[in-house]
Amino acid sequence: MPTAPKSEILTIVSLANYQTGAVVSRQVTKAEGGNITLFAFDEGQELSEHTAPFDAFVHILDGEAEIKISGQPYNLKAGEGIIMPANLPHAVKAIQKFKMLLTMVHA
Repeated sequence: MPTAPKSEILTIVSLANYQTGAVVSRQVTKAEGGNITLFAFDEGQELSEHTAPFDAFVHILDGEAEIKISGQPYNLKAGEGIIMPANLPHAVKAIQKFKMLLTMVHA
């Protein structure tokens, strides 16, 4: 699926829909310096612990999630965000179904 159209007003939360038992993602935009991706997690779905070579900012748009960074859990609700530092292990789990915007900075 291509990135979202440029120079248009976007209703971000509607760019990816919830799917039963799944994690859905949609790349909003991508550039050499980073990318922005929208994720929709069904309740109980998760991304297992992993690392990334760049800082990433998670902004919760809907619902509630648990973000673990180096084993420390953080519960976030709609309107809240957290920076996941580069090279530290992190994981994401849906406490209830939720949508998040992930901004990864490559520079």
